[in-house]
Amino acid sequence: METISEFRKSISNSYSKIIEECRSVLGSELHYQAMVYHLLRVLGKVPLSQLGMNVKTTIEDCKTDFFKNRITKKDERFRSNNLEIIPDISFYSNSLKADWRRRNYKNTLEKTLYSLEIKASERNKGRLQFKEIETDFLKLKAQYNETKLMFNKEIGIGMMIIDVAPFENERMKKETLNKIIELSKKLSIDLWYFTQKENIEITY
Repeated sequence: METISEFRKSISNSYSKIIEECRSVLGSELHYQAMVYHLLRVLGKVPLSQLGMNVKTTIEDCKTDFFKNRITKKDERFRSNNLEIIPDISFYSNSLKADWRRRNYKNTLEKTLYSLEIKASERNKGRLQFKEIETDFLKLKAQYNETKLMFNKEIGIGMMIIDVAPFENERMKKETLNKIIELSKKLSIDLWYFTQKENIEITY
């Protein structure tokens, strides 16, 4: 498995089961990440050696404005032109040889084929807001642009929003979802979204 389209197909092949199982439990974002990871392995047939979760990856000498702005918010004593990102789920080229240790960050970044962020409606007395989704979208796009600038290659980027909270006031507002869909189109970011009753799948 070595292409963006193959990984997208793995997500599509797993999506109905991801929806079914995530609807059956109310948990944290990390819990849903683990569920998605497991089903991508079992149903999506993504090789163990190519699928990572919460892998810390350093981008050296950041070029994008988004990452540069994040660097300026750090304490000056620890500031550099480098920034560490931690994608929720990463799909890697087999040539990485299943080594995504922190010390191997240069190869980890270069061999990334797809980055997938997971968001979930778990907050007490609150719901997912547009701003936090927008921030993660911009982070994904910045990773895409940094990779293209550094290695002259394109990667896939996407987000899965698990909005299965049982009460309407705990779920994302309809107008927020519409804004997210428009932004995903503008930035060419794949989007999977589901509640207890509906689901959306948009890929580019």
